Amino acid sequence: MLQIEHLTKHYKGSKKGVTDLSLYVAPGDLYAFIGHNGAGKTTTLKAVAGIHDFEAGEIKVHGISMKENPIACKKSFAYIPDNPDLYEYLTGIQYLNFIADIFEVSAQIRQEKIQTYADAFEITASLGDLISSYSHGMKQKLAIISALIHEPKLLILDEPFVGLDPKAAVTLKTMMKEICEKGGAVFFSTHVLEVAEKLCNKVAIIKEGSLVVSGDMKEVVKNGESLESIFMEVAVNGQTKE
Repeated sequence: MLQIEHLTKHYKGSKKGVTDLSLYVAPGDLYAFIGHNGAGKTTTLKAVAGIHDFEAGEIKVHGISMKENPIACKKSFAYIPDNPDLYEYLTGIQYLNFIADIFEVSAQIRQEKIQTYADAFEITASLGDLISSYSHGMKQKLAIISALIHEPKLLILDEPFVGLDPKAAVTLKTMMKEICEKGGAVFFSTHVLEVAEKLCNKVAIIKEGSLVVSGDMKEVVKNGESLESIFMEVAVNGQTKE
């Protein structure tokens, strides 16, 4: 579903970025992407989303090259950054209809989806208000709803739980699981290691732009260890995970 092959992306005048990163997200995967601040998580996700170009490597979505056909790739996934930048001069419903227009979602389907998701995230009553009046959490909910309207097979999220209230976080986790149960996949970064350990079947840990651990969560976290302890070993203390 998502292939990242030897991805290399560095910023001009800086050593920060990602070096020779390879990952594969298969249908059904709920894949956590873990690392300290500045490790390269957001850089990777933005490259996957087609926001950043990259010096070397390849990114494919459903077998389609992001370099060769970025529009076809972007039609099949949804990306939510860690700080959604929404059009604040629009109302919530105007923004959702705008996104639905871009993805050519029919009037009937968009109405059903908006009603379902707005009710689930408890912002239905605020959809007629300007986005500029929304709190950070409400903007996060609106961004999530806009990402789900066209029923993407692949969901790419950068710190999706930041700013969400506990009930909304549970709602999002449930939706992420449902996408994977239907044959889709979710690839997301998070600092909430306990959530990642309980929620995900796959995990990758990145340090200073390079992959240090990846694989099935059950294989990475075993023998009574926790994801937190594994992270401290390989990403903080620099030990090698056997």
